[in-house]
Amino acid sequence: MASLAVSLGDPAGIGPEIIVESWARREAAGLAPFFVIGGAGVLAQAALARGIAVRVERIVDPAHAANVFQHALPVLGIEDCSYTPGEPDRTGAALALHSLEVGTRLAREGRAGAVVTAPIAKAELAKVGFGFPGQTEFLAAACGHEERDAVMMLAGPSLRAVPLTVHCALSEVPGMLTRELIEHRARIVAATLNRDFGIGRPRLAVCGLNPHAGEGGRFGDEELRIIYPAIEALRAEGLDLTGPHPADALFTPRGRATYDVALAMYHDQALVPLKALDFDEGVNVTLGLPIVRTSPDHGTAFGIAGKGIADPGAMIAALRMAGEIAARRAAHG
Repeated sequence: MASLAVSLGDPAGIGPEIIVESWARREAAGLAPFFVIGGAGVLAQAALARGIAVRVERIVDPAHAANVFQHALPVLGIEDCSYTPGEPDRTGAALALHSLEVGTRLAREGRAGAVVTAPIAKAELAKVGFGFPGQTEFLAAACGHEERDAVMMLAGPSLRAVPLTVHCALSEVPGMLTRELIEHRARIVAATLNRDFGIGRPRLAVCGLNPHAGEGGRFGDEELRIIYPAIEALRAEGLDLTGPHPADALFTPRGRATYDVALAMYHDQALVPLKALDFDEGVNVTLGLPIVRTSPDHGTAFGIAGKGIADPGAMIAALRMAGEIAARRAAHG
């Protein structure tokens, strides 16, 4: 299996320090070999500020990463920048974008087993020409897929959840929900849980859009008109789906025991329970693409960058999950 590629993220955020901390804990965490794209000086500075001994070594070929990984943090390329923690700028954003682009290309070429993306600042990236709502949409375009094919799943020890609509205003959600969207993304989720997570017949629980899942049409008709017909069509194909469920009860301990993944209708319906339950170990994994991509499920945290207090748990979990999925794909061809 090829080593994992890690994009640097915004240098002024917590990405560099949780990357170096993850490398320092590589043996205890059981992490597969990985390399970072660009930012050798940034990473060395982050390690110094964090007070950990990390030797950074530049490599010219991803194939060399595995040999270097045991004694040093491999960094591909010479791109670097000066930065101040907590103060993002265009130079750092340009480095973050370059790192993301190269990591994605290497994964597509099979020269990296996966791409693990550190947090970016979307507003800063927009200033240097990034025209996507987020990294998930960028990855879909880079792989030549439609945006609807790239499905965001948030995964932690307690919960897996998929928002069927993602980066849009809440007022736009009812107009974006269609039977076709629900059916298309549910099929991707079920197939990927089977292939990449080893779940033979995944159980999918589908949230309603409205309070009490519409209360039989009293609080909105999307459940009767769109969501339930989609569920019935998928059941007819042999998928294991239940719902639509009132979302306020679906994430209780008893509720979570009945499914492998929850399909939510919008961003916060999925991310609020995931972050409440598994914030320090939550992973954003992209389903439906030919490459493996994971990311810690948190942002740049500029407010605590450089203070040595950022928890690396979600980055470690993202690296571990990427390695497990990549190994499973490699084993099954």
